[in-house]
Amino acid sequence: MPDPPSSPTVPPPQPDGLNTALARNIQALQARRAAEEAHAGFSDRLSERVTAFAGSMTFVWVHLAIVAAWVAVNIGLVPAIPRFDRTFVILATVASVEAIFLSTFVLISQNRAAAAADRRADLDLQVNLLAEHEITRLISLTSRIAEHLGVADDLSREVAELERDIAPEAVLDELQAAKAPPD
Repeated sequence: MPDPPSSPTVPPPQPDGLNTALARNIQALQARRAAEEAHAGFSDRLSERVTAFAGSMTFVWVHLAIVAAWVAVNIGLVPAIPRFDRTFVILATVASVEAIFLSTFVLISQNRAAAAADRRADLDLQVNLLAEHEITRLISLTSRIAEHLGVADDLSREVAELERDIAPEAVLDELQAAKAPPD
């Protein structure tokens, strides 16, 4: 006799693959990102690479080694190399100039990422508005079917409210009014 299962539940079956619409959407998004990368200018690609390197542990280790060597030489721990920056002014100047350039590269990368995020937010809004419109139509159709079949509905006031389309500009006006400080 086989052993009883250790749990009264079983995991759901795994799907064989992705829904075809989902697979198409993933391919479309990948193609869009590839096209955006292909059309990126030299400065965008350079800033992405610099920012990626500056945000890595390799960057930290390289800087740690350079600064440690600089300090070791200039406090006299390496007698074979003469001191060249006893007050560390050159080191401070180099670090400041590097910080200016790095922050500029990071800002360029952030601007590009923000533009991409804005495009995705616009797409999300359009898809959400379309879904809301379609759901409103489905509620209306379902209500008419229920009415035609004589199915009692205790929620007629709620259904009537749900059948109304949402006006995005009215929602934005309400949100803006809610944020406004009282006079």
